[in-house]
Amino acid sequence: MTDTKYRPRRSCLYMPASNQRALEKAKTLPADTIIFDLEDAVAPDAKDEARKNACAALRSGDYGGRELVVRINAMETPWFAQDLKQACLAGADAILVPKIRNANDIIQITDLMEDLEASLDSQLWAMIEMPEAILKLAEIAALGTRKRLTTFVMGFNDLAKEMRAEQDRAIFGPVMTQAVIAARAYGLNILDSVYNDFNDPAGLEAECSEAKKSGFDGKTLIHPAQIETANRVFAPSADEIAAAEAIIAAFADPVNAGKGVIVVDGKMTELLHLKQARQLVATAQAIESLAG
Repeated sequence: MTDTKYRPRRSCLYMPASNQRALEKAKTLPADTIIFDLEDAVAPDAKDEARKNACAALRSGDYGGRELVVRINAMETPWFAQDLKQACLAGADAILVPKIRNANDIIQITDLMEDLEASLDSQLWAMIEMPEAILKLAEIAALGTRKRLTTFVMGFNDLAKEMRAEQDRAIFGPVMTQAVIAARAYGLNILDSVYNDFNDPAGLEAECSEAKKSGFDGKTLIHPAQIETANRVFAPSADEIAAAEAIIAAFADPVNAGKGVIVVDGKMTELLHLKQARQLVATAQAIESLAG
């Protein structure tokens, strides 16, 4: 399993790697993660050029503290092998692979990354957008304990298409819950699917709030105008930070040494709440370090 330091992923922005202006603009955007896209946003005749652009961006050192991810083309496409090879050699923080179907896909990709001698820090992210993957969420997530897999990325647009269903988020409520449970059971991060209407900030905020409440770490985005909303909604509030710090301080008090349950601000508080509090404070500190 890849051992990686926690970092915020409130806003993960897809940028078409075939668009040099977009790649240049991404250097100044306040997204936590930039995903150089070689798949959906790139026409077939532009795939090779997009790959070169993405690798040049990875090597440039011009993106500050942003996490840099490459979404490559799916395993069954003619571009997959070179996409994976070049992204690994260029030092991507993570490789996002679409159309994952089962655990064997994760094993094969991880083995290829090992053969390519990819950096030990290079993670594998899995797009969860195929019906078979939904049926095998736990099986796939379990590989996070011994493979490079660290993150689920939901893809409801493709899942709706594969289901022959309407693009209605309401039908994916059960899938969201199952995916979060599987991810957390095996220590994975999980990112929500994109919101298609970048001219509807209220709709985006509603989806971000729903995803945060459901346990997601952040949201994938398709337009820079969506970054501020995602960053704001998925960041801990001042009240949440204060409450978490109070829990940490209470458990650190010698009076409470060795106790599994204590009272903080009139509420019964257990060790699981301490773990959550530490995670929240770590999130806040990580966000602050990015801003600095």
